[in-house]
Amino acid sequence: MDSKQINTSVIIIGAGPAGAGTSMYLTKAGIPHVIIEKGLFPRDKVCGDACSGKTALVLRRANPEWLQEIFQQADKFTPSHGIIFVAPNGKPLNIPFNPNKQPGEQAPGFTTPRMVFDNFLFEKLPSPYTTIFQEAAIQSVTKEEGKVTVNFVQHGQSYTVTAPLIVGADGDKSAIRKQFLGQHTTEKTSAVGLRAYYEGVTGMNEDNFIELHFLPEVLPGYFWVFPLPNGMANVGVGILSERIRDKKINLREKMLDAIKNNPNISPRFKDAKLHGKILGWGLPMGTEQLPVSGDNFMLTGDAASLVDPFSGEGIGNALYSGMLAAAAIENCIKDNRYDAAYLKAAYDDVLYKRIGDELRISTTLQKLCRFPWLFNFVVNKAHKSPELSKTISCMFTDMDLRDQLRKPSFYFKILFNR
Repeated sequence: MDSKQINTSVIIIGAGPAGAGTSMYLTKAGIPHVIIEKGLFPRDKVCGDACSGKTALVLRRANPEWLQEIFQQADKFTPSHGIIFVAPNGKPLNIPFNPNKQPGEQAPGFTTPRMVFDNFLFEKLPSPYTTIFQEAAIQSVTKEEGKVTVNFVQHGQSYTVTAPLIVGADGDKSAIRKQFLGQHTTEKTSAVGLRAYYEGVTGMNEDNFIELHFLPEVLPGYFWVFPLPNGMANVGVGILSERIRDKKINLREKMLDAIKNNPNISPRFKDAKLHGKILGWGLPMGTEQLPVSGDNFMLTGDAASLVDPFSGEGIGNALYSGMLAAAAIENCIKDNRYDAAYLKAAYDDVLYKRIGDELRISTTLQKLCRFPWLFNFVVNKAHKSPELSKTISCMFTDMDLRDQLRKPSFYFKILFNR
């Protein structure tokens, strides 16, 4: 059967949050594009399922009604007003996202299974500017004479799509990154996570704070419990790949041991039931500023290694990078420039200007987690000082304040109560 030929302005590989974010904003700009997705929605994606204020910001800018729709579906989305850090010594520190929250105020973030959220995004994509192929198997991607060509097969039919620009939104094992940025591709992701769904976990915060338990045995990683709708919880553990290799850690055993034996965790799982299997995935951390574009291509989300090194969040950065990629593409089309130098200025430089400091600070905080005594020290002090506790809360919404966590002077002031 002959291959069907398609010419378009942009090709997007992958329809998860990174690809969806790119598509949403290309549609707003009236730019035709083709999405090639290997899966069939709704489909699952192994993840922590937590969506921060950055996720809400991107959706609000795309269409404020979408965010309202989310918060009106309590059976699918759980509003979250904060985060609980549990130090290695077992002491919790509650960090509200908005310390001055008023009754009835909309939550900055939310939790929801990726099966639900990714499908929510996917259902917003159809438009006169969008052509979507699901269950598509890519055969080849080539670039010549300023054009990218993708050959793929869907349901036995061959297609050839050509565009001046391709966006890799195809996850941590990105084929687009491997092909076009091979020298910046490693065989192993920088961190690994396990996720499970449990029903009946008790002791959740009344404002649905997400929980990060910094257990000594998994530092600088953590064990998490995120509340979900309908009495469910996303439970998991994430840790650096190098630590797993160096210490020969069985991550599944560590996770189940915490659920069974940790004095702060196990009582809450007394009557909890595991739904489905414990599944794992790679976490490409944004610990260094790698190139995310080149001649005729851009990378977004996990394909660009943008997972927050401290919190492990990837959804917000995926959507945000997609939004910025679409803005860069508008400029590319206007100026008819798709070369590496132009894309670096239009996309890489803008992306890292927006989130580079955040990723650098998170990388430092991740390294500080290697020292449990320091974590315990800060949490102990915060328990005794409401002022310090509020300062730390503000640090998670104010990047200038958060940067103080990297500086020795911050801990010196705490030590001497200055």
